[in-house]
Order: sequence, then structure tokens, then C-alpha cells
Amino acid sequence: MKPGIHRLFAVAALAVLLGAPAGAAGQRMTGMQHPAAATSSERTLREAMRKLWTDHVVWTREYVVAAVAGTPDADAAAKRLMKNQEDIGAAIVPYYGKGAGDKLTALLKEHISIAVTLVNAAKTNNTAAFDAANATWKQNAADIAVFLSKANPNWPAAAMTDAMNMHLETTTKEVVARLQHKYDEDVAAFDAVYIHILHMADVLSDGIIKQFPDRFRG
Repeated sequence: MKPGIHRLFAVAALAVLLGAPAGAAGQRMTGMQHPAAATSSERTLREAMRKLWTDHVVWTREYVVAAVAGTPDADAAAKRLMKNQEDIGAAIVPYYGKGAGDKLTALLKEHISIAVTLVNAAKTNNTAAFDAANATWKQNAADIAVFLSKANPNWPAAAMTDAMNMHLETTTKEVVARLQHKYDEDVAAFDAVYIHILHMADVLSDGIIKQFPDRFRG
């Protein structure tokens, strides 16, 4: 890969970082803390939400590794990743209805499709395609944040925007390291992706529990 795309990825990561510093994201996302004694239904929701978002980042990584290497399992990983977006959308249907679930699925599938375009553009050093996809990716993240904040008052827009931007930033760092064959950095970057997504999953669970307390009495 030519240096130009490497610099573009670095600039993209920096722009996201400046737009959503880790401190701000952490401060906004830690407003809801787990109660000392969670009910069984609360634990079930948190475990399910963590599983869904773990799948999100794990299958994203599986796709990135395969796509960068040019191995034939990339398509299978991409299909499984798209299925995960359907699963996440379905998970909110009991609380917000099928229309909301379908909308979230559509937004998340767009999120993944754009990421696929970004990786392919970087691999082929297509700067124009990369720039266009990166701008679209950021707008999609903003759209997801707005959607979530409108669905639940416990998911404030600023916090959701920070969370989505941090997800883009950590994922970008992971892709950069993989493309540059810096495998120790790649592993460290995925650790950051994973830690952040677990936190995000917990914030989403906490918001649902707070909004619908009667559903989590036991």
C-alpha cells in the first residue's frame, strides 16, 4: 500500500479522536452505573447485549483480516457480519417495535457496507473512493447516534455520538495496523475495540433497564 492511504487513515483516526476525545466519551458514557445487585432479567439483557456487540467487532475483525490478506473467507465473514446487524436490530424490537428494529438494522448494515468500501479503497490506494466513504461513514455514525438518542432519553445524543465516533476511531486504528503489517499494534488495537464495545453494550443495556424498569423486576 502506498503511503498516501496510510496518511489518510491516520488523519481519519485523528479527526475522530479530536471530535470525540476518550475523556469526554468516558465521562458521558459512565453516567449510568450497574446497580450493586442486578436482577436476573437485568443480567440476561446485559449478557445478550454484550454477546451481540462482541459478535459485531469479532466478525468485523474476521472480515478485515481476510480482506487485507485477500483470502476467500472474506465473503463468508461479511455475510455473518451482516446477519449480526439483523440480530442487533431484532434485540430492540421488544422495547421499541419492529419499525425501530428494522431502522437500526438498516443503519448498521450501512455502517458495515461503508467499512467494507473503506478497506477495499485502502487496499487499492483509491484515495477518492476512500475519502468519499470515510465522510459517509462518519455521517452514518451520526445518524445512528441520533436514532438511539430519540429512542431512549437515557441515551443522550452527545454520549451516543461520542460512543459511535470512538467505535470508528478504534476500528480505524485496527485496520491501519493490519494494513501496515504491524501485528502487535493490530492486536492492541483490537483489545481497545473490544473493551470499548463492551462498555457501549452496557450503556445500551442500562438505558433500556432505566427506561422500562417494570420489565426487569425479577
